[in-house]
Amino acid sequence: MDAKRRSFLKSTAMAAACSMVTSEAGFSLPVLSADDGLPDGDGLTWNKAPCRFCGTGCHVQVGVEDGRVVAIAGDKAADVNKGLLCVKGYHVGGILYGKDRLTKPLLRKDGKLTEIEWDDAIDIVAKRIMDAPDKFAFYGSGQWTIPEGFAAQKFMKGGLGNNHIDPNARLCMASAVTGFLATYGVDEPAGCYADLDECDVLITWGNNPAEMHPVLFSRVTDRRSRGETVRIIDIGTRRTRTTDAANDYLEMQPHGDVAISLGIMHLLIQNENYDKSFVENFCNFRGAEADTPTLQGEAISEEDFRKRIAKYTPEHVEELSGVPADKIRMLAELFANREIRITSLWCMGMNQHTMGTAINSLVHGVHLLSGHFGRPGDAPTSLTGQPSACGTVREVGTLAHALPGGRVVAKPEHRAQCEEMWNVREGSINPEPGYHTVKMFEQFTKPTSEGGDINTLFVQVTNPGQTLPNLNALFNSKDGLEDKFLIVSEVYPTATTRLADLILPAALWVEKNGMFGNSERRTQQWFKMVDPPGEARDDCWMTIAIAHRLFELGHEGMKNKDGEFIFAVKDENGKEIPVWEFEHYYDTNVDKHLFEEYRAFTTMKHKNLAPYDEYVAARGLRWPVVEQSDGSWRETKFRFAAFDDPFVAEGQEFEFYHSSSNDGRAQIWFHEYAPPPEMPDDEYPFWLCTGRVLEHWHTGTMTRRVSQLSRAMPTSYVEMHAEDAQAANIRQGETVVIESRRGVCELPVWIDGRGRPPRGTIFVPFFDETKLINNCTLEAHDPFSKQPDYKKCAVRVVKKSTAKANATEMVHS
Repeated sequence: MDAKRRSFLKSTAMAAACSMVTSEAGFSLPVLSADDGLPDGDGLTWNKAPCRFCGTGCHVQVGVEDGRVVAIAGDKAADVNKGLLCVKGYHVGGILYGKDRLTKPLLRKDGKLTEIEWDDAIDIVAKRIMDAPDKFAFYGSGQWTIPEGFAAQKFMKGGLGNNHIDPNARLCMASAVTGFLATYGVDEPAGCYADLDECDVLITWGNNPAEMHPVLFSRVTDRRSRGETVRIIDIGTRRTRTTDAANDYLEMQPHGDVAISLGIMHLLIQNENYDKSFVENFCNFRGAEADTPTLQGEAISEEDFRKRIAKYTPEHVEELSGVPADKIRMLAELFANREIRITSLWCMGMNQHTMGTAINSLVHGVHLLSGHFGRPGDAPTSLTGQPSACGTVREVGTLAHALPGGRVVAKPEHRAQCEEMWNVREGSINPEPGYHTVKMFEQFTKPTSEGGDINTLFVQVTNPGQTLPNLNALFNSKDGLEDKFLIVSEVYPTATTRLADLILPAALWVEKNGMFGNSERRTQQWFKMVDPPGEARDDCWMTIAIAHRLFELGHEGMKNKDGEFIFAVKDENGKEIPVWEFEHYYDTNVDKHLFEEYRAFTTMKHKNLAPYDEYVAARGLRWPVVEQSDGSWRETKFRFAAFDDPFVAEGQEFEFYHSSSNDGRAQIWFHEYAPPPEMPDDEYPFWLCTGRVLEHWHTGTMTRRVSQLSRAMPTSYVEMHAEDAQAANIRQGETVVIESRRGVCELPVWIDGRGRPPRGTIFVPFFDETKLINNCTLEAHDPFSKQPDYKKCAVRVVKKSTAKANATEMVHS
């Protein structure tokens, strides 16, 4: 055994708690700490990749030997995580090797799934689309890579002339998008993760970064360990591990965040200690129209803003939010202090909200009004839950109303731009926005005879059978509809494949090339490192193969203006490479071809990206990325501020160059507080909030295949206040029935656990496909973003034994 191999085994043996990942396939993956060297030799090679899980965008080093991922290490060269990973990241290699990987296309015949060949599967999909292209819908997610999402966009909007494409990011990040657009006229944060290293105060608005984005949260808590003072203020509806690290915990009633932000701005105005210079020079005031609200809103004067916000006194805000008036004053005093720097963080708590656009806009407004904007450490920052919710959904624009490069289908000039850049015929892009997620599934699960006009639905890289709200209405009701055809590209069996008519086995993570875009505008690239099992194949290839079969069948939309296949890839001699044949897909780098085509779109809204090869050499670059006089490419950390943003006009300190008011100014919005769409009552007396846990990612499709993570958190549960449990004679660990007006879910009770809800509130994570809490949630959604509210609906909690007894009594009576 050589020295390098001995070093490898020694470092493996000495690694701490997360040093071994055992997959259900029955073998172990060594996990190296950030301080270990990366040994090589004996066929072991290492390469970089962003983690497959959340939107933080941590980089890992992936160790491959004999065609398998055998080790994972944090990447010390990566600025995002500097070698640190969370417990899921250390185990990310194990997600490839669950024993139930899907490896062959499966077609449902007479109720049973049977194996078919890939050519037949592609033919089935293409012919269903050819028969009724306007009745086809494509549902993806922020797990699409950038090239995958761009290919899906071009296929649907440029090829089929069909805008029924939407991502599951509609369920998690859409309100952040509309909040940014309403405020700045362009999407995504102005700041970056470096704000966490510079802020004096960190405010978490209804989120739990200690568990959901632990690597980022550690940047703040690590500063304390170095003797720095950072004040953490946790605003939430239940105590979490973020609360444990906070200096202040402000427990709000559900929906209370809207009132809190209005209360802060009221005090800044009333006490005349807002940043008058910043507001006068760089901001406008905006109000929502009464009748037909839009993201444009209506211009209002500062005086009108003062009048509208006057009623949101600390006492009134306390009534609406449950947060004591003196705490509202404390927040306003902090924002009035220009000597400190304040960063706000939020995620699903503000986005999954029927006032999601409003609360996003209002928190931006708090920062703008107070002048806590545009300096390192002064920033309102949205975090994302999926690895490329930003890079693919928001930047590529895989939403029902959007086009690449910040374009929208409703504007003729935007359609014309995209048609020209795609080299498709004039008029190819449909001017009518497609169905957003809730509407898409409403139409798919509604019988055709009743107006359900989506009859074929293709799902890639997501699990709507578990994530949609009100599952009984929006997904489960597909069962038995013979004229509806569900196609699912997946890695493992899921709650969605349960009702699939055709299942396509997919490659996962480093089994294919890819690019992601994370929460701080950082675009990241990786190469394929191992082969997928069996006949599993790339999602991007599936899209191109279906498009080419349609081309063969004579669909005019699959031809560009020159009569060529819209996804034609040619070699250096001009000869077309048959990338629609999987055996030739890797004859070239399809990702690079698609990315370079997409890159041309990014300059239209100052989201400039560098050439593909620059990302190969880097651990991601934050856009806009611009070329320097020496030929190098420079990323941008802080947008709209002259000290760092290359697009701010000379002589300006700040410039919001995509201002919706066309004057270079940001918008400070007023939105009136409105109550939630459903409130607890005598029949359903509890608030239900859903969310995630540290050990599992979203629906658990990948993480539940890693035995360490599955053992650490084997089942979902319901957090309940001890007094509520005592009043209902419910003991720790007993099974209860959660029931709403839409459905039921059975769960064990966890009292005084990791999270601690107040009386009258329960919390349930949604990772467990055997306990589908989304049977209970409601599909009420924000009018602007169309994003559903998973954080508050009314339920009742009954002991399982009591529920059975009641059901028996009803039957007998």
